[in-house]
Formats: sequence, structure tokens, C-alpha cells
Amino acid sequence: MKLSRRAFVGGALAAPFLAGSGLAQSRGSVLRVIPHADLKNIDPIWTTAYISRNHGYMIYDTLFAMDADLRPRPQMVDTWEESADKKTWTFVLREGLAFHDGRPVTAEDCAASLIRWGKRDGMGQQLFTIVESVKGRDAKTLEIKLARPYGLLLDSIGKISSNVPFIMPKEIAETDPFKQIESAVGSGPFIFKKDEWVPGSKVVYVKNPNYVPRKEPASGAAGGKIAKVDRVEWLYIPDPTTCMNALMSGEVDYYEQVPGDLAPMLARAPGVKIEVLDPIGSQGMLRFNHLVAPTNNPLVRRAIAQALSQKEILAAAVGNPQYYKECESLFPCGTPLESKAGLDLIRPASKEKAKETLKKSGYNGEKVVIMQPTDIPISSAFALVAGRTLRDIGMNVDVQAMDWSSVTSRRAKKDPVEQGGWNLFPTWWIGGDLLNPLTSVALIADAGKAWPGWPNDEKLEALRQEFANSTTLEEQKKAAAAVQARAIEIGTHVNLGTFFVPVGY
Repeated sequence: MKLSRRAFVGGALAAPFLAGSGLAQSRGSVLRVIPHADLKNIDPIWTTAYISRNHGYMIYDTLFAMDADLRPRPQMVDTWEESADKKTWTFVLREGLAFHDGRPVTAEDCAASLIRWGKRDGMGQQLFTIVESVKGRDAKTLEIKLARPYGLLLDSIGKISSNVPFIMPKEIAETDPFKQIESAVGSGPFIFKKDEWVPGSKVVYVKNPNYVPRKEPASGAAGGKIAKVDRVEWLYIPDPTTCMNALMSGEVDYYEQVPGDLAPMLARAPGVKIEVLDPIGSQGMLRFNHLVAPTNNPLVRRAIAQALSQKEILAAAVGNPQYYKECESLFPCGTPLESKAGLDLIRPASKEKAKETLKKSGYNGEKVVIMQPTDIPISSAFALVAGRTLRDIGMNVDVQAMDWSSVTSRRAKKDPVEQGGWNLFPTWWIGGDLLNPLTSVALIADAGKAWPGWPNDEKLEALRQEFANSTTLEEQKKAAAAVQARAIEIGTHVNLGTFFVPVGY
């Protein structure tokens, strides 16, 4: 299951690593970036939002990280070993690790950070089902004891995307994982200037003069993280045309997500380059709330899935066929676990079939609230097309406009729609986050651990466990297909298709 660096450190995942690139060096001491969303939530463990993950990469560090070949490599760790029975792992931290406030990073900080991460992240949750203890043996030695050998330990603590197991100070990491932290003290290559943070406008980071990078060359998210600029500014500009003009005029250096309809104009602009960095692409999703009526009804969820056409949605949301393709598999097309399992329940898309299923569900005109993130054009279009489609099959739809940060805050609410709750929200994930049943948080079906939407299905959880226990690729393919079939049957989410977002610089 190997993928190139470009499949991961591209698109939404490119911005955090720009400080080590030639682009940053060529522009002097300040790098100005138009991010894909406004930063409002600064806790990358509490939320899976990519903007918060990118913020995390700027200021935090990790014990391990994935290199260009997707192999876990030591980052904050100097040396490590596993016991003969493969159940006890010890990690010795490297020299020079210190938080932004000057305190040294200790093994207890690392233990507390892993424990908090393990309560929110899918791979972390799976890992901690067999963790007997995680603690600091001494100031620099972290010990993890397992109930049984687990081949994905290093892959888990070196996870490259949401949620990333960033290391925080112990007193911060001991915060309830279901409550947001307010601190932004890390040990990474940049320092968050909270006093200059203007939500809705600007985020500022400055170079950490005390950061000691690894000596190895940068490779993926691993290796030496050398900050080549003194200051990075994220300038949030919600209007795409304004973003385009800012890049063409040189007011900004990097535009993280160029809309497909603007890409041809930018490609013709002198000095501007447009490039798709991620060959796997991103997968659009419409997420169901399993707790709130009427989407707490599995037949209502199935009717919605049956009605939605990837071709129609992608044409409206992306427009340029060069930047999208239909792909029904829940695991990215072209990757080892791509599957057609379970698709016969919902495909081909048919509004007539959806109307029949909706009638069987007993739906009686209850309001369906769809949150529409207006500042992210693709997701905004997903919401509008979904709303129109659901009205076509006879549903009472209320599309509520808000920015993405408001969506990420409101989606944590479990209240009925009459009390500010929700039924559906659109989003998307880079393909690298969806490679298997453990990395895809949309497939977690333990309501106490699940991503907002909170499906609760013992069978799906058992199938995910079967995947975790698989030892060969053939076993993994079989287990993943079973997971997909069950996820479609219960309606965890709807796959809206694959699209490719070019960057501009």
C-alpha cells in the first residue's frame, strides 16, 4: 500500500510543509498564504478539520512521522526498541526538545498527548484497545505496554493526517479530549502569535529560534524541518476572485485551493503556476447525523444515498471535468482496497428508487437541516445540490448558510434540529485519509468514539477489528470490502465523488 510523497504532501496537506521549500526561501522573510479555510478552532485533536491540522503542523512536533515512501520514521524520538515478546516498546527522546515557553519536552508530556489523541482518532482508538499502559519511565524514556503484539504501532503514532498525534505539554494534554484547548504552546518549528490572530482575517506564525531540527533531509512529514522564513501569514480571503487577483498581483505567494473554474485564467497569468499535487484526489462526503430525526432512520439515510448522483454533484461543484471523476468506492479508486461491495443497495442513482425507499421509511415531512459552508466553494455546492435533490424526492429541506469554522463547531452538537441541531453536512477528505477502515474516521461506528454523526453499529466495529487483525493484503481486501458493504447498508455517509484541487503559486 505504497504511495508517493506527492499523493500526501500535496493539496490540503502542502501548506504546513512550505517552510522547507524553495518557494519560501525565494520570497525572503515573510511567506503569505491563502489557506483553504478560516482558523477558528486551534485544537487539532478536538477536530479533524484540515485547517486545524495544518495549524498543528506549524507549531507542534510528533514522535514519528511518515516519510516520502509512507514509512514511519523517528521525529522527536532518538532511539527505540521493542521487547522480545513484542509487547513492550521504549522510546528515548532526542536532545534539544523544548516547548515554546522554554520547558523541556518530557516523556510524561508524550504519554499524556498520546492518551488524549487515542480517545479521538480512529487509529488511536484501535491502538488503545490493546494498550495496557503508556507512561514516562524517566524524563526522556517513554514506555508503551501492549496486551499483544500490534504491527501498526509505529504507523499509528506516526499518522500523517487528521487526527495527527501532536505532542503538547502534559497539563494541556490532560484536557478532556471532548473539550477544546485554548493553549497553542508546542515544540515545533513555528510559534503561534496568538496576540496577532484575527479570526476571519489573519493567522501569524514566527520562526522558533530554539527549534532543533533533525539532521536527515526532509522527506514527507519526516526529517529535518528547517524554517526558511521568519514569519508566515495565513490571509483568509473567502472570495475566490479576490484570491485570484491577489496571487496574480504578487500580494500573496501561495493559494492553497484554486477553484477549477479559475484555474485556466491563473495558468495564463505571468509568473503564476497552477499544479495538481495529489494524484489520488479528495473524496466528497455528505455526513449523516444518526442521533437526530429524521436521519436517525436508516431507510431515510438510504433514500438520500440513492437519490444523489456523483455526476450531477461534481459537475455543479467542480465544473471542469479535468478536475473530477466518478468513484463510488469508499476507499480511493486506484488504491489497493478499492471495492464495489455494497454498492448495489444505492447505485445507480435514482430519484424514483429513492422516493420508494423514503415512503417505506415512514418519513412524514420532518425538517432536514443541511449545514452549508459558504466559504468553501466545493462544499457549499455539495450542500446546495444535495438540498435541491432531497426536495425533488419530497423532503422538507432547510439549507443553513454559515462559514466552515461554524460548521466544525456546530457539528459537535447533538441537539434536535429545533434546538440548533443538524442532519447533514458536506465535507471532503484527502484520499490519504481514506486508504483503509482504520484511517477513515467516517467508518468508526462506536457512538462514544465516532466522528460527528455518531453511528453506532457493533457489526461494523467488529469488521473494522477484523481488518486490524489482517496480516496479508488479500485478507485486508476481503475485510475492507465487508466494512464498505456494512457502511453502505447502515448509511454512515454518502460518497460524493473524487475531485482534484490545484494549488497556485
